[in-house]
Amino acid sequence: MRKVAICVALVAALTGLAGFSTPSRAETGQVAVVFTKGGFIVGVGGGEGVLLLRGHKYPFTVSGMSVGFTIGASTTKLVGRALNLRGPESIEGSYAVGGAGGAIAAGAGAVQLQNGNGVILQLSGPKVGAELSAAVGGVTISLKR
Repeated sequence: MRKVAICVALVAALTGLAGFSTPSRAETGQVAVVFTKGGFIVGVGGGEGVLLLRGHKYPFTVSGMSVGFTIGASTTKLVGRALNLRGPESIEGSYAVGGAGGAIAAGAGAVQLQNGNGVILQLSGPKVGAELSAAVGGVTISLKR
């Protein structure tokens, strides 16, 4: 009887561990964004984008604001990847720019952002216009409904 109990406990433990080793259901999508920003001291911007996931296009809007040293105006056309998606709606939310853990600037026109859902946007592209900025702010993405 004791051997049976040990075998049952061992099978239960192994079954429990198997649940932890299943592959993640997170997906990667392609993202394209056009963002226009302008301001003096306070920068305000907005734009539109599209998420391509599982062969479907999900349009979204982008809005943002920064506070600090900002002067001028620019339009940035960014393309890249959205990592850790758990469906198209997980791209929605606030993405910090310039805050600890929020964004890592990788040179002019390249950025990595993360929202509260764990989605990471890795974007790069050319900037058109003249803007000088040393500001802290953020952007918000909302799917168009």
